[in-house]
Amino acid sequence: MLAEAAIQLGMHVIGFDPDITVDAAWRLPAHVKKAASVDDLVKRADFISMHVPLLPATKDLINAERVKLMKKGCILLNFARDGIVNEQAVLDGLNEGRVYAYVCDFPSNLLRQHPRFVALPHLGASTEEAEENCAVMVADQVADYLENGNILNAVNFPNIAMPRESGYRLAIANANVPNMLGQISTTLAEAGLNIHNMVNKSRGDFAFTLVDVETAVPQSVIDQLTAISGVLRVRYLPS
Repeated sequence: MLAEAAIQLGMHVIGFDPDITVDAAWRLPAHVKKAASVDDLVKRADFISMHVPLLPATKDLINAERVKLMKKGCILLNFARDGIVNEQAVLDGLNEGRVYAYVCDFPSNLLRQHPRFVALPHLGASTEEAEENCAVMVADQVADYLENGNILNAVNFPNIAMPRESGYRLAIANANVPNMLGQISTTLAEAGLNIHNMVNKSRGDFAFTLVDVETAVPQSVIDQLTAISGVLRVRYLPS
């Protein structure tokens, strides 16, 4: 989105992402050029905007060495996380004229008196549009869980989703222990139920299993699955 907006403003856009996916690359405008590295990018850009999480690998991503590599007069924008930018390095860059301005949405006692430091409120997630989008997202995800057993963005359970390929689905929450899938599939096989598709994902002590079978599941089979040691809950989701 940033690349598209910059192009519409008449900018030439370059970017660097070491973990970009094929799908994300396809969505980029054709005019975007690829930098060989972060160092290559900061050497070439007049405006530098960062969009990364704060991890050990990204802490002080913009440091004294990279500030020295920047084009004289560049403008640095950081609306990701404050630890990505070393404030002392940026302050030195501002004082030396290497960095023309630093714009971010994090308060800074070190930088607040500098005339070319611009601090904005850290409220991107609290705009009217963001709040509405969050409400719609939550409603869609809860509905998908209730109707299909798919889970996204849960606190304690893994993300799991499986396209519907049958009218009869079981959603099973279970402990992450050995032979759980074997016991589930054996129970279904002994009841004469053919598994059309199955997926299992785990996260820590918990796991979640989605099973599509080709015929209706009797209550007696649901009771047998529920009785398996380690099974926390079984939901039957016929379409």
